[in-house]
Amino acid sequence: MRQQPPDFGDEEPEETVDAPDALAAVPLLEPVGGIPPVTSTPEALADVLRRMTNGAGPIAIDAERASGYRYSQRAYLVQMRRTGAGTAIIDPIALPDLSEPGGALQDVEWVLHAASQDLPCLAEVGMVPQKIFDTELAGRLAGFERVGLAAMVERVLGYGLEKGHSAADWSTRPLPDPWLRYAALDVELLVDLRDALEAELDKQCKLGWAQEEFAAVLATPPREPRAEPWRRTSGIHRVRNRRQLAAVRELWQSRDELARTRDIAPGRVLPDSAIIAAVLAAPADIDALRKLPVFSGPRQRRLASRWWDALVAAAKLPDSALPTATVSNGENVPPPNRWAERDVVAAGRLARVRAVLNAEASRLHMPVENLLEPALSRRLAWSPPVELQVEAVTAALRAGGAREWQISVVADELTDALREPAP
Repeated sequence: MRQQPPDFGDEEPEETVDAPDALAAVPLLEPVGGIPPVTSTPEALADVLRRMTNGAGPIAIDAERASGYRYSQRAYLVQMRRTGAGTAIIDPIALPDLSEPGGALQDVEWVLHAASQDLPCLAEVGMVPQKIFDTELAGRLAGFERVGLAAMVERVLGYGLEKGHSAADWSTRPLPDPWLRYAALDVELLVDLRDALEAELDKQCKLGWAQEEFAAVLATPPREPRAEPWRRTSGIHRVRNRRQLAAVRELWQSRDELARTRDIAPGRVLPDSAIIAAVLAAPADIDALRKLPVFSGPRQRRLASRWWDALVAAAKLPDSALPTATVSNGENVPPPNRWAERDVVAAGRLARVRAVLNAEASRLHMPVENLLEPALSRRLAWSPPVELQVEAVTAALRAGGAREWQISVVADELTDALREPAP
């Protein structure tokens, strides 16, 4: 039987939490107890570990990276807070091995916001939890439209968080006090937010669903590197032929090698827009390249020979070595906008599947992508089971990684949608 949570009707989920008026949010300007000192020695770390293990309840965890500044996605700061233990800010550059606190706190529930973003960099320093509560994911399932940490804290708890340093270069040393204040405030109310969201999910009969989702986040293996990451270059849709694609690839790979060597974000070495501009302009020589926007600057003029070599290498490739105009996703599932010309029957199935999922997601007050992964719904619509029975669709969903709660909600409707309607 399909699981039936309460029918929410026209109720707006973000109103279901007994939250203070957002207009009356109290600015949260200082952590309780002030800004904690940065933990950067083994002795200080041992003291943090003692306090955290003697604390009570779940532990709030956050990590700061330097995305947009550094090539790596490593953690440059780790923050913890637990009832009875206070807040700790740890420098994983000075202390790159945090497996001891990670192991000692492994059995405690970790509260994170957008856990899938922080878990990989925490694992790099030896911190791997056994149980989590993801406040961002909980917010999605509960029906909140804005699920950023500041928006959630304001809406649910009535406090205003300053988010001015979210995009800072956290590899900077020493870290300024305003940044450290921001980092400490990120975990100040995380457990309180967790408790309020747990109560809301329980009220909506979705707490079991959330727990399945949290377990799935923990069980997700590290993402495999993309086969052809250069194809994600912004603006590549403007490139019209295989020779130009080869030039994009050569410039992207040359930039990536330099960025990795220097640990600089690739976009700071050479913007995507400059790669596309150079390919479309097809400069006749290195001097012409240096006259293009971006390449005329002093830093790019010093690197001009590197970029020119990449363009020349692409120009010399034989036709057999040129990249294809499109890339396969490995499953022979075309982009949705090509379905009608490839298989009109499958296009009809996809339209019905989407309609069913959108209606169900609307009824449950959650984003459709949280109801079922879009890639899985497309695979199912393109190649449905031979026997269109609920049992076969259920098996296909389970094999595709759908959670049990998702299967219980959508399997019946998807089976009907996959069947061809009567003439």
